[in-house]
Amino acid sequence: MDLKNKTQATMFEFSGLTDDKELAPFIFMLILLVYVMTIIGNVGMIALVCVFSSLHTPMYYFLSSLSLVDLLYSSVTTPNMLSHFLSPKKSISFLGCAVQLYFFCALGCTEAILLSTMSYDRYVAICHPLHYTLIMTKKKCFGLVLYSSSISFLQSIVQTTCVFSLPFCGSNLIVHFCCDIPPLISLSCSHTIHCDMVSGVLIAIFGTYTLTTIFLSYIFIFLLIFRMTSTKSRQKAFSTCSSHIICVSTYITAVFFTYLRPYSGSFEIQDKVTSVFYTAVTPMLNPLIYSLRNQEVKRLLVQAIRKSF
Repeated sequence: MDLKNKTQATMFEFSGLTDDKELAPFIFMLILLVYVMTIIGNVGMIALVCVFSSLHTPMYYFLSSLSLVDLLYSSVTTPNMLSHFLSPKKSISFLGCAVQLYFFCALGCTEAILLSTMSYDRYVAICHPLHYTLIMTKKKCFGLVLYSSSISFLQSIVQTTCVFSLPFCGSNLIVHFCCDIPPLISLSCSHTIHCDMVSGVLIAIFGTYTLTTIFLSYIFIFLLIFRMTSTKSRQKAFSTCSSHIICVSTYITAVFFTYLRPYSGSFEIQDKVTSVFYTAVTPMLNPLIYSLRNQEVKRLLVQAIRKSF
């Protein structure tokens, strides 16, 4: 049949996380708990940074920006994912899917670039402590956050336009719980090599930029740490970097596992588990990791809780 005679899809259906009715309530409650903790943790982190003047530093400015991105990033997919457990019909409109994919790609890229920016901030703080306030000015911090979000939202326009310019005239079942690039491209009834190339090139560019910035920053940091004669100074430097390293490792590992390999239906379960991890679990973990491993944040958090009661 000629492609012109086929009907373009106006709605998409999701396969969801599971079809097991016995397992569904448990997964629903688990994801709901994760989402509530994500909201509390990230809103709490933003509030702490805003309220306490001692946290008005570049490090916490980037951390509060990361918390805002995590909050929005999780909210793009998680509420919709939870609604699938409560409704027999797991559907989304063509336009709704495009909007979800746009913000999903934009915020995901913003998070990656912000994490690389935070590694540069740690490099300046540890390797150039005397010039830290001169280098990391308020204007520069604001510019770095603005750059991270602007370039991410621009590249998302390219990816979203490319995917939704494809004809969807066959099955409208997305084998996923959200609108993501690999499962959407697999539904198209035309050649998708140009979209695969666009997506691959953009992921390679931003992935290379992110990893290069992080690796170079930590190479210089570790070289300096190993030259330190004081054990206390080494421990303090490692403690300063450890939270960021954990956050970077969990997020980038999950993202690269999903996007830097050919999409295949045989990896459906792994894809969903990995996607849940970096869309729902990682945004919850970031504020927890920073708050639990940072004495200043813990002290101010206890202080804020005592005042509220």
